[in-house]
This record gives sequence, C-alpha cells and structure tokens, in this order.
Amino acid sequence: MSWFKRIKEGILTPTKEKKELPEGLWYSCPKCKHVVPNNDHIENQKVCEECGYHERASSEEYFKIIFNDGKYLELDADMTSGDPLKFTDTKKYTDRLKATQKKTKLKDAVRTAVGEIGDNQLVVAAMDFAFIGGSMGSVVGEKIARAIDYSIANNIPFLMISKSGGARMMEAAFSLMQMAKTSAKLSQLSKAKIPYISLLTDPTTGGITASFAMLGDINISEPGALIGFAGPRVVKETIGKDLPKDFQTAEFVLEHGFLDFIVNRKELKQKLIQVLNLFKK
Repeated sequence: MSWFKRIKEGILTPTKEKKELPEGLWYSCPKCKHVVPNNDHIENQKVCEECGYHERASSEEYFKIIFNDGKYLELDADMTSGDPLKFTDTKKYTDRLKATQKKTKLKDAVRTAVGEIGDNQLVVAAMDFAFIGGSMGSVVGEKIARAIDYSIANNIPFLMISKSGGARMMEAAFSLMQMAKTSAKLSQLSKAKIPYISLLTDPTTGGITASFAMLGDINISEPGALIGFAGPRVVKETIGKDLPKDFQTAEFVLEHGFLDFIVNRKELKQKLIQVLNLFKK
C-alpha cells in the first residue's frame, strides 16, 4: 500500500465557469512581492505598504501630492522638441517623439507648474521617466530655465524633481548645453536669494546628476533611489574594483554627505512645508 494518499483539492471551479481577471487589478511589489489591489497601491501614493518600495511616479502624481487640493497652473505646457540634427537611429527622431507623445500623453520629459503648498507658493519642475527615459533635451532645459525665471520674477521658491537616464543622445551637443544653461539659471536664482530644493528620485543619473540635480540649497531624495553619474557596471570596469554594498543608492549617497535627508513620498508634502517655513524665518 502506498505511504501517501492522493487527495482531491485545489481549484474545483469547472473550466466553463472560470473567468479571466482584468489586467491591472492587482499590484505586485517588485522588491518584496507583496500583492495588493492596484487601487489601494495608487491611494498609497505608489509606495509598498509592506517594504516601503517607491514605484516611479509621474509628474501629474507629484503635482497632486504636493499642491493644495491638487490644483496648479501649468507653465509652457505646449512646448515640444525640434529635430536640429535630423537624427535617425532605428527610427527618425521626429517619429520617436510623435510615438512617445501619443503613448504617454506628454509633450516632453518635464512638466512645470506653480501652485500653493500649505501657506506657501511653489514652482515645481517634475520629470517623467516614461518619456524617452526622462532624457534631457533642449525642451527640458528650456522649460526648467523658464520655470526658474518665473520663480525669480515672482519671488517664489523652486522645487526640481529629477528622474532621468541623462542627456538625450538624439540632440547631442544641444542636449549637453542644457547642463550649463540650467546651472547658470540656478546661479541667478541663488543671487536673488530664492530657495531651491532638489528632490532626486529613481533614477537620477548622467548629466542630470552632473548639473541641476545636485545644486540645491537642500538636496533630498526618496528611499532607495539610484543616484549617480555613470552606471555601476561602467564604474566597476573603469576602476577595476568591486563596488561597496548599496553603491549609488540614496542611502549610500546620504551617508557620504551628498544629501541632506531622505523622505518617504507619503511625508513629502509636510516635509516641504517645514523646509519652506524654515526658509521664511
């Protein structure tokens, strides 16, 4: 006689009665695999309730988090990129832009807006990774520069939310010029004694890190964000050594003095209000 007995168990629903669940109904955390209804995850501001993993959020989601009642005035909303180099790789740059705009409903990789947060006004530039990896082209640099001009003209603090793979190769030198351009504008903001807060989110890399992202009067980050210039693989191959544990994470960067503090997205608005009130005093 067999030492085990097969037991009828498991799903007993007849095949003809089974129903397919609609896609997007559940969210599975990529870090801890905790599963929750997608609506609950969105209500939790895309932060895993189990391990605190911060999923990438869009500019619209940040605006809703930061501004009172989610109300804001968007600046330079219709600005779009040209094709100064007539660039073509696997497809024409103009075709890539049109396809990305159609898919994301965005004009480019950054949106800028002004609104109220607590008792303060704030100008915010928020990047969208969904638009060609949040890459910085001429429009990104121009919109950030114009947002800074608006801050100076109206004496309003400026918040930059970075999320980017770096400069946009399709615009080559035109893209790289934005590093100097935005940095120069931030110098003008500093001379006007207007606060600049830089929020680094996952990922903040390349020319973004090498320019405006690290120039804040206060540099802050979300937990676990990748922050660096070159990627870990490139760094390892260049120096020929193994990298420290958690290299280029927000926690590593904080430990080495390049960040002022790390803030959970659910506490972001309150922390920003506290910082703005401190600048007032």
